[in-house]
Amino acid sequence: MNYRHAYHAGNFADILKHSVLFALIQALKAKDTPFALIDTHAGSGCYALDSEEAGKTGEYRDGIARLLFPDLKQTEQAPLPALLRHWLDAILALPGNEHGLKLYPGSPLQAALAMRATDSAQLCELHPEEVSRLRELFHHDRRVHVHHRDGYEALKALLPPKEKRGLVLIDPPYEAQDSEFRLIEAALKTALQRWPTGVYTIWYPIKLRSQVQPFLRWLQHCGARRVLQAELLVHPDDSPLRLNGSGMAILNAPWNLDQVLREPLQAMARLLSQERAATWRLDWLVKENDTQALHGHHARPLPRPQRPR
Repeated sequence: MNYRHAYHAGNFADILKHSVLFALIQALKAKDTPFALIDTHAGSGCYALDSEEAGKTGEYRDGIARLLFPDLKQTEQAPLPALLRHWLDAILALPGNEHGLKLYPGSPLQAALAMRATDSAQLCELHPEEVSRLRELFHHDRRVHVHHRDGYEALKALLPPKEKRGLVLIDPPYEAQDSEFRLIEAALKTALQRWPTGVYTIWYPIKLRSQVQPFLRWLQHCGARRVLQAELLVHPDDSPLRLNGSGMAILNAPWNLDQVLREPLQAMARLLSQERAATWRLDWLVKENDTQALHGHHARPLPRPQRPR
C-alpha cells in the first residue's frame, strides 16, 4: 500500500516488463477472436516524467531514455529490433508525447493502446488514489473495467473470462519479497485450476538470486504446459540493497515467444548497461514435452545469465 510506481516509471525493469507485455498482446492479436487482460496490480495507469516523484529518482534516464536517445556508438552497432521499435512508437504516439517523451504509460494504458475494440481489460488496484486515477483515465473506454479490490482475490471471480482466452499480468510491489512470492504461488495454483489454458505473466525483482530461486523452482512444477523465463540484470544479483535486475515468468507462453524476445533482450542488455555489461537470460523452465518429466521431479537446472553480444 506504500509503494508508488511514479518514482520508478520508465526504469530498466519497466522496459523488460512492458516490452514482454507488448509481445504477448501481439501474439494474442494473431487470432481474430477477442481476448481478456486481467491486471492484478494496475497502479494509476500513466506517469508524468517531469513530476516531483520521477525527478527524485531519475530512474527513467537509465531506462526508457536510453532506448530513445542511445549512445551513437551503440546505435551504429545495430538498429533497434522491430519489437522494441514498434513498442516505443506506441508510447510516443500517446497524447501528451507529441513533442517528446513527457508521459510514461503504465501496464493498463499500454495494454489499452494495443488492444482491439473487441478485447477487454479488468484492472485491479487497492490504493484509493491510484483507483481514482485509473477510473478517470479510462472513464470513456467501455473495454476497460476498474476494480477497487485485492487482485489475488479477484482472480477467483474473474477467471475464466467470458472470452475464454487472454492474459493475466501479476506485477505486485514486493514490499515483503519472500512473502509476496508465496502469495503469487497460492494465487497461481487456484488460477490454473480455474483457467488452465490462460497465459499468466509474472514480473519479479532480482536483488539476491537466493530469494528468487525457490519461486523459479516452484514454477517448474506448477502444472503449466510451458513456462518461459526472461531476465535482465544491470548489476550482479548479490546485493539486497538495490534492484539489480528483474524477470518475467510466462506460463503457457506462446510457442515462439523465445524467438520473438531473444533479439530485443540482447538489445536491452547492450543499451541499458550501467557500470558493467548487463546480462540477460531467456530459457524455457518447462516445455510441453518436459511436463511429464517435471511432474516426476526431474527438473532441469536453472540456466546461467548471458552477456550481450
